[in-house]
Amino acid sequence: MTRPADPVARAASEVIGGPRGRYAVSRELPWVLTAALLSALTAVTAGFGILLRIPCLRTGFAGIDQFWNACYADLPTTYRDANVKAGLAAYLQGGADAPETGQPPLTGLALTAVASLVPDGSLNSRAAWFFALWSVLLTLLLLVIVWLVASSAHPPISAAHVALSPVVALTAFISADLLGVALATAGLWAWSRRSPTLAGVLLGLAISARSYPVLLLVAIGLLCLRSGRLREFVRTAAYAVLTFGVVLSAVWLVNPTAAASAYTNWVSAPAGYGSPWLLPQLAGNALPEGAVTALAVAGWFVALLAGAVLALSSARRPTVAEVSLVMVAIVLVTGKSFTVQSSLWLVPLVAWCAVQWRDHLIWAGAEALNFVAVWLTIAATTVPDRGMPAAWYSFFSMLRVVAVLWLAAVVWLRARERWDRPVAAGVADGVDAGVVSGVDDTVAEDAADTVAPGAGDRVPEVDDLAGPMAGAPDRVLVRFS
Repeated sequence: MTRPADPVARAASEVIGGPRGRYAVSRELPWVLTAALLSALTAVTAGFGILLRIPCLRTGFAGIDQFWNACYADLPTTYRDANVKAGLAAYLQGGADAPETGQPPLTGLALTAVASLVPDGSLNSRAAWFFALWSVLLTLLLLVIVWLVASSAHPPISAAHVALSPVVALTAFISADLLGVALATAGLWAWSRRSPTLAGVLLGLAISARSYPVLLLVAIGLLCLRSGRLREFVRTAAYAVLTFGVVLSAVWLVNPTAAASAYTNWVSAPAGYGSPWLLPQLAGNALPEGAVTALAVAGWFVALLAGAVLALSSARRPTVAEVSLVMVAIVLVTGKSFTVQSSLWLVPLVAWCAVQWRDHLIWAGAEALNFVAVWLTIAATTVPDRGMPAAWYSFFSMLRVVAVLWLAAVVWLRARERWDRPVAAGVADGVDAGVVSGVDDTVAEDAADTVAPGAGDRVPEVDDLAGPMAGAPDRVLVRFS
């Protein structure tokens, strides 16, 4: 099915001659050509992200000016302050002098491996080199994400949500998060190619880099439960757990502290920037660390519940990307901290969900305002009369939370509306909560045409990431009266 035209994209096309005319031949470009064109645009986005850091590159990312200039990045700070400069050999040897990255094992390995390539020089120049090397790597990872999305999305131009995203331009070069995003994207791509084993390995590596890909695995599991494809999911989940276990165990054998630090530090960490749980602290009444931990854990449970409701109770199956985006968004906004770069995890999912550019830009606008606000707030700890007051920071950070929840609500409502048709004759008429098994899609569509003639004109869109679930009839469906 051809998705409806995006009004923002249609208006933007005036720059290159306007939308296709009524009598023009409707012919979609091959995905390879589309990906190649988007790669050129990705270079512009990446270039903006690097140019934004030029003031900090000149000073070696030192001093308070990196916040006033909004060019701060975690990467050089980690190089300087977390002893990452000791390199990969020191990280693997362990001991008192080993780098303490505070990152999950795979990210820690990547950070120290790149640090080993930094040439000699002053500390500030080495920190700048570290950022420069990571900039090259992150640009390549961004291109990989664009190609993976373009090769699996229908239409491939949906990958423009990655290539042209303002969120990517602002935050992609702050940290190593794109490593995990690229691995998770590759895992979903492998699943869409009906390769459960490869998908499991890639998602396991992604989980070794960040915890959010656990939610993507759960989304696949919920939809596999609904479609009766649990065998494929079990294989994917088994390989994901095995891969994560291998990476964690390998690092644990040589450096137990580095392997566990990301998880132990999270348990004892207080509320951080971007989190709604930081607001009481800004007001002078900080929440206890235990309470913040409990609230963050509760956010995971809420996300899993929301994902289960969306995946199992919609009249027609939602897509993997839709269920994933809803769950990831909830975990992000309820976490202990919601760093500016954490929103990168939503970008490929936005592309696969084919979100309207209007909604993408509303979200990106809130992200941009928060991006500036957080640096001015941190700068205010040194120069209070020039920085942003806590009250204004609270407003902008919560505006961002609302924007992310808005994005999740748009995807939720779109999924529910698109599939809002009776499953079978008699099922739609006020059945108590329960399970309907063996519902065939043909029967469901025939019933929809009988009970709701207007809905019969809506042909369900294809799930770009369905993979082994493509074409499978529903086996489990929860219905609420």
